[in-house]
Amino acid sequence: MSDLILIVDDNEDILDFLSEIFCEKYEVLTAEDGKQALTMLSENVIDLIISDIMMPEIDGFEFCKEVKSNIDYCHIPLILLTSKNTYQAKIDGLEVGADAYVQKPFSPDFLMLQAANLLKNRVKIRAHFASAPFEDTRVMAHSKSDELFLKKLDEYVQQHIDDLNLDIDQLAYHMNMSRPTFYRKVKAISKISPKELVNIARLKKAVRLIAENQYKLFEIAQMVGYSSQSIFGKNFQKHYGMTPIEYAAQLKSRES
Repeated sequence: MSDLILIVDDNEDILDFLSEIFCEKYEVLTAEDGKQALTMLSENVIDLIISDIMMPEIDGFEFCKEVKSNIDYCHIPLILLTSKNTYQAKIDGLEVGADAYVQKPFSPDFLMLQAANLLKNRVKIRAHFASAPFEDTRVMAHSKSDELFLKKLDEYVQQHIDDLNLDIDQLAYHMNMSRPTFYRKVKAISKISPKELVNIARLKKAVRLIAENQYKLFEIAQMVGYSSQSIFGKNFQKHYGMTPIEYAAQLKSRES
């Protein structure tokens, strides 16, 4: 599934131009001002925002500030476009949390490369988190708000890691969010569902317990919330490419 980009500009010609160059690789939504864009953010899982600065009602700086201070959207990378060629304008953009600052007139190739790099970097971080057994969930955070959100969520998951029935409703309630808002937030930050995030947390905990070499595998399966050692083994192999027994043997061979 393609990433979804939101383009915000009060100039219809620029909206059409940017939509045309991005629609070949991405899904595109457009908004004519910051107010309309905020409404779209509440209704869609946006992966990247490109916004002009000079707009009516809510300008680009204010819009960026709104996005980056909102727990639901602060993880979304945002590129500001401007015709202002001053260091102060660039400083203002960085101060409100913009991830990149592109001056008009711009090269379409340069803008597309900026967008692609921002999206690619986030994919690499998410992949690293999922594959690295001892990596903390907060590695996926791109803001202080995201870090606090992931820390609170991970602490709750770790406290209830042995609960077979730990589900999205329970997690959303703990995070003081509605189920849809919570789902969108987790999916947007990690590109995986809350259920998958919990499963990865279970497997990471299992890896740590295997490394301690104090428990049998069926005990570890129970300790991390699996109903059987068989289901635990299948999930472990699917995620890490080896069985828990093979992983334990690999650890022993490294130590010897």
